[in-house]
Amino acid sequence: MPFFHLVVLAAVQGLTEFLPVSSSAHLQLVPRFTGWPDQGLLMDVAVHVGTLFAVMLYFWRDIFGMLAGIGRATSRSPTRRRVDENFRLALKLIVATLPVIVAGLAMNIYLGGGLRSLEVIAWATLGFAFLLFFADVTNMTVRKIEHFGLPSALIIGLFQVLALVPGTSRAGITVTAARFLGIERRDAARFSMLLSIPVIIGAGALKGLELHRVGDARLTADAFTAAGLAFLFALISIAVLMFWLKRASFTPFVVYRILLGGFLLYIAYWAPDFRL
Repeated sequence: MPFFHLVVLAAVQGLTEFLPVSSSAHLQLVPRFTGWPDQGLLMDVAVHVGTLFAVMLYFWRDIFGMLAGIGRATSRSPTRRRVDENFRLALKLIVATLPVIVAGLAMNIYLGGGLRSLEVIAWATLGFAFLLFFADVTNMTVRKIEHFGLPSALIIGLFQVLALVPGTSRAGITVTAARFLGIERRDAARFSMLLSIPVIIGAGALKGLELHRVGDARLTADAFTAAGLAFLFALISIAVLMFWLKRASFTPFVVYRILLGGFLLYIAYWAPDFRL
């Protein structure tokens, strides 16, 4: 695969995975703009692994804190055993992940890829943009991650199920839920990205199993290159988003989604053979 092809795929996945703009919508545009064939399962696994390592590196303090918190909460020594905020955060992530696991397995069994049409992606990109805007501008920014409990985590997890509809954006819908709950923007994004870790691990594992079943499990130089590039692009994307949210809102992403959704609708209904 040409190096430029790898760069484009890694950039699309890495830059959009954690932004509330829908990576699936952007991946639909790559073959339309370039005429390239589908990149295949191996590249999908590689770029997802790259974005996984990026979010784990950026939030390494949270991850080590949660592991230490779990260790303290489950210690055999009564004098050392205690429940702290790190353990509570891990528990919130577990609770928020359970709904999408159940729903994902059910969709894979009963629906397969039935929702992966350009029309569905376009309407989801557009519709959930307005929902994000409404949640962001109508709710006060008063709560941080430590201020909400397991019921709120479950609500965010239930919203995350909607991300199984391509075009919704996993990051976008979880941030939307958090903003509806009054969680401040940076903490909403932080919880959303931490929540992506088990989701990407699960999705990557499923894709890895599929890859093994089709008998193409070798890790090629292209796969390593794509993973490394996706890692770099995702790290940049996360850093820029967290910096932006220090002083600004999600409105620019909403405007971008509306423009993207409108463009996808144009392709779906009026220009099905569109090429750049």
